[in-house]
Parts: sequence; structure tokens; C-alpha cells
Amino acid sequence: MKLNYKPNFKNRPQHLKIDNSFYFFTIRTVNGQWFLRPDAYKKILLEILLDKSKKFGFKLIAYVILANHYHLMVKIDTASAIPKFIGEVNGASARAINKADGVIQRKFWWNYYDHIIRDEADFFKHINYIHQNPVKHQQAKSLDYEFSSYRTWVKQKGKQYLDDAFSKYPIVDFMKGDEF
Repeated sequence: MKLNYKPNFKNRPQHLKIDNSFYFFTIRTVNGQWFLRPDAYKKILLEILLDKSKKFGFKLIAYVILANHYHLMVKIDTASAIPKFIGEVNGASARAINKADGVIQRKFWWNYYDHIIRDEADFFKHINYIHQNPVKHQQAKSLDYEFSSYRTWVKQKGKQYLDDAFSKYPIVDFMKGDEF
């Protein structure tokens, strides 16, 4: 089954490339479709994210995977590799999920938005945004969401550390309605 689509070409973001930086990414599905359901598809994407992060030598700092988009914070040494990294993550996950759905050549992912983290406050505001995203989008009732790095952060730093970060660096809705 081949699906036709007509993507919205307004707002194609420019991508800056600065080596040795922390990057925040938002990657959406075409037209915001909920392709990452059932949860097995989120698991596929997470496994690919972990694999490709290791392959490219990018340190995955934080992530969340929802039904129609995902967010990452990654420490990147060689910024020129970002398009290839995103391309490989999105290409491998689209192929795997399309195969599971019995769909051929479905356009799965839309462009990506990136933001270079500027300072400590910016870092923690984006960490908070990532971890609170499932609650914001009503895909979870708490921060303890299976497809998020929140549990890892709690294990490594403790819940009080994260609570203090949430309090000191309150969330800012960086992308109203997650549109870019």
C-alpha cells in the first residue's frame, strides 16, 4: 500500500552546525500523524537512537518518544555529522515501522528542528521540556514515562536533583503547539 501525502513546506528551518555543542532536536512525523503507535514502534525507534548515537559517537543526554514526534538532547563533537545521524535514525526507523505496518515507501518523518544549547539555564530548561513533554501532550499522567530518559536521570542524579532543576529552571514552552 502506497500512501500519498502533501507536506507543508512553510517553515523549513535552517540548521546551524557548531562543533563540541549540546543540541536539542525535535523531529516530527509527516502531518503529525501518530505513526509511533503501538508502543512497540517507540521501542524500535529507541533501539535505533541508541545504536546510531553510539555509531556516530554522540552522547545521548536526554530523550522522549511520543506518538508523532520525538525530542533529543545530544552532545555532539562533529556537527557536520548531524544530517547523516538524523537521516540514519529516521531512515532506519521508517523502514522498520513501515515494514511492521505492511506499508511500502510511506513518507514517515518530516524535517527536524535543532537548537544549540547556550548555557546552564538553557540546558536544564530543555531537559525539563523533554521530560515533561509526555504529560504536556497527555500521553502520560506522570514524568515516569517509559519512552523517556527521566528514569535514567532519576537513577543517576536522584529525584530531588531533578525536582530542584525543575524548580530552578522552570519550563518554557519553546515551541507553541510544537510547530516549526
